[in-house]
Amino acid sequence: MQLPVATLVVAIAYLIRGVAGFGSGLIAIPLLALILPLSVVVPVIALLDLLASVSHGFGNRRDIGWLEIFTLLPFSLLGIGIAIYLFKTVDPDLLSTGLALFIILYSLYNLVSENMPTDFSRLWAMPWGAAGGMINALFGTGGPFYVIYLKLRGLGKDELRATIATILLFDGIGRVAGYAMGDFFNETALILVAAGLPLAALALFVGGHIQTGMSQKAFQRAISALLLVSGIALLIK
Repeated sequence: MQLPVATLVVAIAYLIRGVAGFGSGLIAIPLLALILPLSVVVPVIALLDLLASVSHGFGNRRDIGWLEIFTLLPFSLLGIGIAIYLFKTVDPDLLSTGLALFIILYSLYNLVSENMPTDFSRLWAMPWGAAGGMINALFGTGGPFYVIYLKLRGLGKDELRATIATILLFDGIGRVAGYAMGDFFNETALILVAAGLPLAALALFVGGHIQTGMSQKAFQRAISALLLVSGIALLIK
C-alpha cells in the first residue's frame, strides 16, 4: 500500500501548493513519514519543492520582494547549517517526535489565531529566518516561519506568494546542497524523486488554475485541520 498512499499524498500536497503558493512540505512530510524514514522523505520533498519554487517564484517576478529576501537569506542559511549537523547526529525517532509536535502546535496556532499586526522591523528576520532555515532543513516544513515574517512585514497577497516562493527557492538550493554533501540522495531517494516529479508538476499546474470559492481564512483553517490530524498520527506512530 506504500505506493498508492505516497502517490495520493504527493498529489494532494502539490495541488495545495499550486493553490496557496506554499505548504507542500507541511502536508507531504508528516504523512509520508508514516510509511517512509524521515531521512528519506525530507531530502526527496526538498528537491521536489526546489523545482516547484522555480516555476512559482520566477513566474511572478514583478511581485517579488527582493529586499525582504536578502534580509532573511543569511539567517536562513545559518539555520540550514545547524540543521544538517543535527540531521547527522540526532536520533531519527527524536526528530520525528519533534516534527509531530511542531506540526500540532503550528496547526493549533493557525486554527485559533486572528489577523496578525504588520509593519514589524526587519530585525525580526534574524529569529524567523534562522528558525525557517533550520526547521526546513530538519523537517522540510519551515515555510510557516517565512510566511509569518512576511505577513508581519505587511506584504500583500500577490507579493507574499511570489516572495515566499523565491525565498523557498534559495532556501531549497542550500538544503539540497547540504543533503547532497551529507550523502542523503541515495539510489532510493533519486528513484522517488523521479517517480514523484511528473505527478507533482501536474498537481501544481492544476492547483494553479483552481479558483476556489473558499475564503483565504477558511482555506487556511481546512489545511490546519488536516495538519493537526497528520501531526497526531505521526506522534502516536
